[in-house]
Amino acid sequence: MEHGRTQGAAAEDRRLLRHRTAALESSEYIKSKWIVDGHEWELWRGQQGADVTFVLESGERFVAHKAILAARSPVFMAEFFGGMNERSSQTVRIEDMDDDVFKAMLHFIYTDRAPELDEEPDVAVTMAQHLLVAADRYGLDRLKLICGSKLAGGISIDTVATTLAVAEQHSCSLLKAKCVDFIARSPETLDAVLATEGYNHLVESHPLVLTELLRAAHGRRI
Repeated sequence: MEHGRTQGAAAEDRRLLRHRTAALESSEYIKSKWIVDGHEWELWRGQQGADVTFVLESGERFVAHKAILAARSPVFMAEFFGGMNERSSQTVRIEDMDDDVFKAMLHFIYTDRAPELDEEPDVAVTMAQHLLVAADRYGLDRLKLICGSKLAGGISIDTVATTLAVAEQHSCSLLKAKCVDFIARSPETLDAVLATEGYNHLVESHPLVLTELLRAAHGRRI
């Protein structure tokens, strides 16, 4: 009787995983409501009317327009037009973010596009991981979904553990489900993932995820 319940639970888990990962890969799921005619990007490139300068740890500077940033990001809205310290500041320092990632995020804010995710697969996956973190940090939900979709489509033995760690840390439940499903699909895949450097990082940073992996792997063997 107990075996029957376990088998039924495992089958239900697999059904939910298929449903959730299909939703992640659906283009309608990440459809934009932001209308862009190109003017916003030209405005940024030309720097006309820019009223804030971002200074990164490298010393690189990016100028932008508070109103456009606030319209796209609730975090920027709070910083520039709420009660936070940067409300009247003309200079904002950005920590813990690479120059190319911050620039890609600004490009998305102004154009609703992320061409950096169309680079060579290895480059695109790395950028998607970092850009997802940035999107979560600034409340850019559509960019977060786009990055999640890109990562879901590029899962491999070498990348899945790192991607799972990112998904767990930044509450990407659909991407997490995709990663767990990939790792648990066969004993051979599980063994190969266990031998990667990314898995060691996953164990150190998110040990509770291992319980879910073991449960999923056990369900596949029933």
